[in-house]
Amino acid sequence: MAISNQDLRKAGLKVTLPRIKILELLENSKQHHLSAEDIYKTLLDQGEDVGLATVYRVLTQFEAAGIIQRHYFENNHSVFEIMQDDHHDHLVCYNCNKVVEFHNDVIETEQHEVAKKLGFELTGHSLNLYGYCDASECQEVFRKK
Repeated sequence: MAISNQDLRKAGLKVTLPRIKILELLENSKQHHLSAEDIYKTLLDQGEDVGLATVYRVLTQFEAAGIIQRHYFENNHSVFEIMQDDHHDHLVCYNCNKVVEFHNDVIETEQHEVAKKLGFELTGHSLNLYGYCDASECQEVFRKK
């Protein structure tokens, strides 16, 4: 979902170079979940003159406007992704903070059944599963535990 300058204006935000650069990064990154620090470092690597405080401020504005979504993971790891229409859950690596999106119909159905049995009408949820990814350095840490 590409966000246009018009979308920024509709959200009540001026179209500024830092906003455009941050939005482009979030939209075009191979990694769908970026921390504020990831964004800041990438902008610096690209030769952009932007401060970390500006990155945080723009991300907060985007979040308030419904353009992006913030995910809070364990160990105070917070990442941002472009707001998506489809629901998905996350797998998070304890060691490298890698985040992988997934969708599983069985899990989705079961969550609704559990809520119904307990007298709830489910309107949303956030499911984050934690472990160690298949990267060799992460598996090494896992084996040492």
